[in-house]
Amino acid sequence: MFYLSLGDVPHKRHTQHRAPDGSLYAEELFGVEGFHGRSSLLYHLVPPTRTHKVEAVRRVKLEEADDDAHHHRLINTKDLEPKGDAVDGRVPLFFNGDLAMGVARPAGAMPADTFYRNGQADEMIFVHEGTGTWSTVFGQFRYGPGDYLVIPIGTTWRLDPDDGSSQRMLWLECPSELEPPKRYRNDYGQLLEHSPYSQRDIRSPEWVGPRTDQGEFVVHVKVRDRITAYHYRHHPFGVVGWDGYLWPYIFNIGDFEPITGRIHQPPPVHQTFAGRNYVVCSFVPRKFDYHPLAIPAPYNHSNINSDEVIYYVAGNFMSRRGVDVSSFTLHPGGIPHGPHPGTVEASIGKEGTEELAVMVDTFHPLTLTREASRLEDESYPYSWIPPEDGEQHARELAERGPEAYPD
Repeated sequence: MFYLSLGDVPHKRHTQHRAPDGSLYAEELFGVEGFHGRSSLLYHLVPPTRTHKVEAVRRVKLEEADDDAHHHRLINTKDLEPKGDAVDGRVPLFFNGDLAMGVARPAGAMPADTFYRNGQADEMIFVHEGTGTWSTVFGQFRYGPGDYLVIPIGTTWRLDPDDGSSQRMLWLECPSELEPPKRYRNDYGQLLEHSPYSQRDIRSPEWVGPRTDQGEFVVHVKVRDRITAYHYRHHPFGVVGWDGYLWPYIFNIGDFEPITGRIHQPPPVHQTFAGRNYVVCSFVPRKFDYHPLAIPAPYNHSNINSDEVIYYVAGNFMSRRGVDVSSFTLHPGGIPHGPHPGTVEASIGKEGTEELAVMVDTFHPLTLTREASRLEDESYPYSWIPPEDGEQHARELAERGPEAYPD
């Protein structure tokens, strides 16, 4: 990300920076990859190391579900009830060694004077529904539908939904940096002219000044798949200023400019972010292909060595049928997938689409969680059967009984 400076910082780094009363502010280097990656310098009223109590909270364990079959899956999260907050209300659905992802329907804010920090992974939250305030040690934001909240590893933050605002979110965490694709950046990190978004579309933190509150504040830190509570007498957002290249930001999916062509464009044109061994793509309203013989619906394809997850946000996805908003499809590697029967012919002659979805392609296999298994539509692997054959197939499955859908 580009350089940003907010608040009060000294002219030269690692030099004395004093408060009006003569006391020194505490400088903190906030960086990744040792001293070689992106970093920022933060200046605290109180050293961030000053904790008076450390206690274990809980372990975080993802439980695998496996029906011993390799097939396409449909996971419908539409009817999940709100629970917890933006962190402890998370429902994990898929994971591998490179990422974990799922949904959350926060019922409310985090407990008062409680904050969260993921010390083992970058995080991304896609806001499907709801508005509120996202507060971080770097400053605060207003968030709303379509916002990608990109949270660097080690960032202290909290989320406060607006009163009466129904919340629905897609979340993702990964031990690697989440960043704009390299092919859209020059050697200086600037987004290029052919990038589907630019630095102008990035929303940086709003500077609100240091918090000077005294009391009992708790930061829940996730490291090594366990949550540890660090207690402080001072507010964790007591930062008088900071500068650097590593900070949280928001990008709204509505600011993604789709790349189109005379014939159908492959999914990489929708890429929005990249992490280690996976990509995040945004499917947004766009004009269809304009070759006179173009087929707007995607062709059948095999993700031979990658798994494809799509989260359906809004609109009518042209190549799918029977997939609700707030559902996930998982099309795993090694087997082909493509448009449902009738959708190819139906797409011909159409001028555009209003679909909205987030796709995550992973280059290592994904594992399904038990939570995902409980939300699975077991008929989905057979949804490519033409409608005229569907009734007969349904009868055959009914006659076979429970063994038709292995547990």
